[in-house]
Amino acid sequence: MSRNFSIWIGVVSILSLAGFVALGYQLINGLGVTGMNNATSWGLYIIMFMFFVGLSAGGLIVSSSATVFNIPSFKVVAKPATILSTVCIIIAAVFIMVDLGSPFRFLNLLIHSQFKSPLMWDVVVVTLYLMVNVVYLYLMTRKEPNQKALSIMSRVALPVAILVHSVTAWVFGLQIARAGWHSALMAPLFVASALDSGLALLLIVLVVLKKLNVFYVEKKLITTLAGLLVTCVAVDAYMVFAEVLTMYYPQDEGMMLVLNEMLKGSMAPFFWGEVILGFVIPLAILLFKKNREKTSLVIFSSVLIIIGVFFKRVWLLLTSFIHPNVEGAPGITLGSYVPSDSPNVFPDFWTLHGQYAPSFIELTVAIGMIAFGALLFTILSRLILMDRKKQSTPSDLIEFEGTKAAQ
Repeated sequence: MSRNFSIWIGVVSILSLAGFVALGYQLINGLGVTGMNNATSWGLYIIMFMFFVGLSAGGLIVSSSATVFNIPSFKVVAKPATILSTVCIIIAAVFIMVDLGSPFRFLNLLIHSQFKSPLMWDVVVVTLYLMVNVVYLYLMTRKEPNQKALSIMSRVALPVAILVHSVTAWVFGLQIARAGWHSALMAPLFVASALDSGLALLLIVLVVLKKLNVFYVEKKLITTLAGLLVTCVAVDAYMVFAEVLTMYYPQDEGMMLVLNEMLKGSMAPFFWGEVILGFVIPLAILLFKKNREKTSLVIFSSVLIIIGVFFKRVWLLLTSFIHPNVEGAPGITLGSYVPSDSPNVFPDFWTLHGQYAPSFIELTVAIGMIAFGALLFTILSRLILMDRKKQSTPSDLIEFEGTKAAQ
């Protein structure tokens, strides 16, 4: 185990270092080293931001629900869920800083704050959410936890966890100029996908921690959480169906451009990938109780759900950039100089159709930040949870069994 742990730490450390080196190169040379351009001004970094905010929200909702709704079984996983939530929101915030191009630009948000903008709402709520996570985790890890303070903080954490993803959704949903985003369902869609992806990641982490003898969790609890997961997936699938039906039925020209791009255009692999991997296969597996009792099937379904939600973030973001709302020629400049001997050719490249592919630098930065998150979670888990590995029955589990006996 020590050798495997050393190898793991070495791998994620090297990947993290590579990511920070690529980030340094981007800071020196500017965002021009990415695949983003005037037509597609948000790319992989914003996709990862949305993705990690969702992963974070799911973990904290499970953790805080244990106290708010008095679910003793969930109290067992409150610590790893909160650690996971804290790490994910840190990585989400890192991706925002990376996308700014220069961290000093963040000062503009403070000096020239525009609270009419949903972007500013998101800055405030993500900062608040990070603070809630840190305080909540601190209260949990004290030698003598203050139960009253934990109870109050859990009641703050639950609505903030829902709010953080809702506000992120409103950054997109309140933009009338982007037909694929402008929807009242955007916030519920984000919250639903946050619940299933965050819960799926938590299940994977709990099983891995158990295998490594870092944190004990009963198989029965895995089955219970899998039952909650399949409910969240069903709600998410319903939301996507309702959104697609509302887009299709009026046959609006602008909306049909977006929808066709989703269903049979360049974004079709991601849309149908989400439907098949994120909805159909997990539902077919987890709807049956006997399958939810098999840890291997639960983990397999959880992996597919996370991949499906990531695919959703891709098509959701990029589809609305493909067809910009620009009337008449010449369109949007990509900022690329095209020299020509002919005076009839304009020495610049203009487009009415957005194109984007992440560059090698973007991919390296993204992989590096994910590896950094894995490294951070590993360190925090060993510091906070390892003292429980020799306990055959965790204190939280004893509390849970005592509660059942009393009932």
